[in-house]
Amino acid sequence: MDLKHSLINELKHEAANTRKMLALVPLNNPTWKPHEKSMEMQKLAKHIATLPEWISITINNDVLDFSKERPAPKPDFTSTEEMLAAFDGYVEKAIADLEATSNETFMKEWTMRDGEKVFFTMPKIAVIRNMAFNHAVHHRGQLSVYLRLAEVALPMVYGPTADAKL
Repeated sequence: MDLKHSLINELKHEAANTRKMLALVPLNNPTWKPHEKSMEMQKLAKHIATLPEWISITINNDVLDFSKERPAPKPDFTSTEEMLAAFDGYVEKAIADLEATSNETFMKEWTMRDGEKVFFTMPKIAVIRNMAFNHAVHHRGQLSVYLRLAEVALPMVYGPTADAKL
C-alpha cells in the first residue's frame, strides 16, 4: 500500500475541520488574545492556515537549515476569504506533493537545524505527521479556546460541541 493515500485522506479530513475553524476567526480585532502570554488571534490563525506548507517543504527538501534560509514570512490576511484561499492553496499543493511521493521518499531522513545545532532528524513521514498534522491539530485546539472566549459558536470537529449538536 502506498503511504501517500493514507496521508492524503488524513490531510483532507483534518483540513476540512481546520477550514471550519478558520472560517470563524473574527479578523476585526486581529490583536486580541486571551492572555498576555498568548499569541494574537490573527497570528495564530495565520500560523494554522500556513501549516500545510510544511508538508511541501518536507517532501521537497532533505534539510531545513535556518542559518541558510527560513520559510518566507507570510503577510497578514485582510479578510476571511483571503485566509481561506491561502489555506486551500497550501492544502492543494501539499496533496499534489504527497501524490507525487514514493514510499521510499517518505522513509528518507529529514533534518531541521540552525547551522551546527540540529533540532531533530527523523523520517519525512514522521515530520509530516508531527510538524504538519499534529502541530495543526494542537493549534486548532488553541484556536477553539480563543473562539470560545471571543463568544464565537464552535462547529463540530470530532463530534458535537455545546453550540453544534448532531
